[in-house]
Amino acid sequence: MTLKRRHHGKRISAVAATAALVVLAAGCGGAGGGSSSSGGNETLNVLMVNNPQMVELQKLTADHFTKDTGIKVNFTVLPENDVRDKISQDFSNQAGQYDVATISNYEVPIYARNGWLHSLDTYAAEDTAFDQNDILAPLRHSLTAEDGKLYGEPFYGESSFLMYRKDVFAAQGLTMPDKPTWQQVADLAAKADGAEKGMKGICLRGLPGWGEVMAPLTTVVNTMGGTWFTEDWKARLDSPEFTKATKFYVDLVRKHGEAGAAQSGYAECLNNMTQGKTAMWYDATAGAGSLEASGSPVKGKIGYVPAPVEETDSSGWLYTWAWGMQKASTKADNAWKFISWASSKEYEELVGKQIGWANVPAGKRDSTYSNPEYLKAAGAFADVTKRAIAEADPKNPGTQPRPAPGIQFVGIPEFTDLGTKVSQEISSAIAGRQSVEAALKKSQALAEKVAEEYR
Repeated sequence: MTLKRRHHGKRISAVAATAALVVLAAGCGGAGGGSSSSGGNETLNVLMVNNPQMVELQKLTADHFTKDTGIKVNFTVLPENDVRDKISQDFSNQAGQYDVATISNYEVPIYARNGWLHSLDTYAAEDTAFDQNDILAPLRHSLTAEDGKLYGEPFYGESSFLMYRKDVFAAQGLTMPDKPTWQQVADLAAKADGAEKGMKGICLRGLPGWGEVMAPLTTVVNTMGGTWFTEDWKARLDSPEFTKATKFYVDLVRKHGEAGAAQSGYAECLNNMTQGKTAMWYDATAGAGSLEASGSPVKGKIGYVPAPVEETDSSGWLYTWAWGMQKASTKADNAWKFISWASSKEYEELVGKQIGWANVPAGKRDSTYSNPEYLKAAGAFADVTKRAIAEADPKNPGTQPRPAPGIQFVGIPEFTDLGTKVSQEISSAIAGRQSVEAALKKSQALAEKVAEEYR
């Protein structure tokens, strides 16, 4: 799918120039440079999101990767919204401050089109131990750009599903369907609300950010018949379907969701579920590893079912935090060594043995799902996760044709800004500061401006 829009080149140049000025104004400490050979005092600068599994990798790097290769890794670790901004600034500027960064299947096609990424095909082909064919096909495809080249390797892959407290449901006489609808989930949330002291029925993201509240909400929009844009680029955020889905989501989280929902994202909901403050949680399949980790208060108490649906057969998203190499990096060979290690079977074995098999950054390799040690620890969610990833369809996620790929996002450069601004309006509605209709009226005007670029 090739995207077309008017004044595309001018717009991208302006974005890149602005990002460059921001980076220059902030200073460029630790800029990359020097030889690509390993050994000696070689260093790499890696910028990554602060998700739990990334933090674990940071702790393991010195004693394993650096010890084996002699390559020291300097990590910059930031929250999701912050890291996205910093990566965009640094890669668009191409100053090489960071050699490697965590990017997703949203950024890869856009960054590759702009010439900001180093292709990885040759490295992956020559590194036979890495076993590129073992990477799950949906992730391989999502990290391959329009030119047919590979630009990212997944650290972990994920879809979305519904997690629930089996023990709480049993005590309350509640039954979770094998494939629930959203209306069934809402009914269960009402009944589970208050099942234990301080427990809410469900946790849903409300935190502003196109990768925060807009991710789960957009999957609800998709399965309820809505879309951000029609195939011919008509904005549809104030349509009956988009409005119905948004009102449903906002009403559900306001009535039976967590306290402070408008400021709750993935991390907050994970904490709420782990601490027994919520009976259900709809979010990333990657969250299950933390829930089932050794020492988790809810280990063994959680059930996992597919993402709720209404008008579609499935509704789970497709996402990967992947390693991308900046085109301007002068340390490409060493950068690949890090990427290869961080996405390898070897690294999964290391995590399994040192931290616990439930914590393995999974969802990316076929071999993971035939590993008996992993299945023993992750059996509660492994099959549901793999099936959700396999069923995700970024080109046809809803009930009508789309103008750009993406399930929980729209695969165009403008979505970073558009999705963020719309998310702020939705969060305001969740906080009770405005109605859903008012939020979507303002959001529709924003989306119409973007649509004009493509019509």
